[in-house]
Amino acid sequence: MAAALVLAVTAPATVAGAAPDSSAAALREVMFVGNNWEGTADVIKSSGDFAKVGRINVIPDKDQRMAEINADPIRWIAFMTIRNSVGEGHDQFVDDMYSTPDGRSVVVSRPSFADVVSIDLATGSINWRFPVSGYRSDHMAVSPDGKRVAVSASTGNTVHVLDIVTGKQLGSFATGDKPHENIFSNDGKYIWNMSIGDVNTATDAPWLDWTKGNRLITVVDATTYKQVKVIDMRQRLDAIGLKEYSDAVRPAVFSPDESKLYFQVSFFNGFFEYDIATDKITRTKTLPKNPATSDDRTTFVNDSRHHGISMKPDGSKLCVAGTMDDYATVVDRATLQEGPLVPVAKPYWATVSGDGKSCVVSESGADQVTAIDFATGKKTVSVPVGDHPQRVRLGHVTAGWTGTAS
Repeated sequence: MAAALVLAVTAPATVAGAAPDSSAAALREVMFVGNNWEGTADVIKSSGDFAKVGRINVIPDKDQRMAEINADPIRWIAFMTIRNSVGEGHDQFVDDMYSTPDGRSVVVSRPSFADVVSIDLATGSINWRFPVSGYRSDHMAVSPDGKRVAVSASTGNTVHVLDIVTGKQLGSFATGDKPHENIFSNDGKYIWNMSIGDVNTATDAPWLDWTKGNRLITVVDATTYKQVKVIDMRQRLDAIGLKEYSDAVRPAVFSPDESKLYFQVSFFNGFFEYDIATDKITRTKTLPKNPATSDDRTTFVNDSRHHGISMKPDGSKLCVAGTMDDYATVVDRATLQEGPLVPVAKPYWATVSGDGKSCVVSESGADQVTAIDFATGKKTVSVPVGDHPQRVRLGHVTAGWTGTAS
């Protein structure tokens, strides 16, 4: 099965949010930056100086949603639990976002509202809303053709796959505990989901790892939503003597030749290389610790010492966000040698610029995004955004768009 997956379960498409619709009006490539605690998304240029283009209010229906929550004791408890745990005392209003192929709408997952919405980029109004199972929505992924969006329902242990234009559910599948990252294969035929278990408990010592839940990579057929393969990294880590390392797979990225998966896990300042054909972890990269960062695992935000990894399109370089260590660095993929440690404040995501020349990280601790040149490993520019930026995604807007109506 593993060998077959090398050919069949391929790497994700370039991080661009969706394949643009050639029949639509002229489009402009941009980056969407989700300001999680503020409930906005800043839209910036996809390369160059990354200057601001416009801003979107992703919670135009906040009053209505809050009235529903306040009228339902169970939902109110769930809402407050998110605020006081994974939200670090704040509401989580935007986790992930992708534009539609015609560049006229953006689809947003909103954790605290447990839903996914489509927002019209001209009017700022909501086109459709999909409540997820359970009480929290999380990471999404868009299919290479831009027509389907997969969203993790983190407390429902489910991934919903929706029509990006209508919001209609096309299918769903069960996952391990607390589904997180989703990746479509390059041909759109498969979806990889990584479940991370309970990341907001204080049972963080290695000997208590079993309390974190059932953490798995689930691979499904994206047409039938039937399970193709389940990968338990616990077994693979144990096989190389890393029994005390967490098996909660966080952000991940495939190599261009579709044979390797590079992934981060909870508590670890580094990442792993996993060979799909042999079904083995082939290399481990430990990155430097910041001397100012405590090794007390209970101080790591949602168990993620490092959270964010991307790859230069030609596969030669990786870019890693050292979340709790307050740096980002470019890593040579052949040697796994890191470059300069670029100081950044609680980087929460790493992606690739539209021209493929830069790694772009969200500095959730400084309310800005920062570009790092893949060639030199050095910072080129920082751009201010809203409160607590997390996910950054490439996408498209119509040419001339400068923001939604008030």
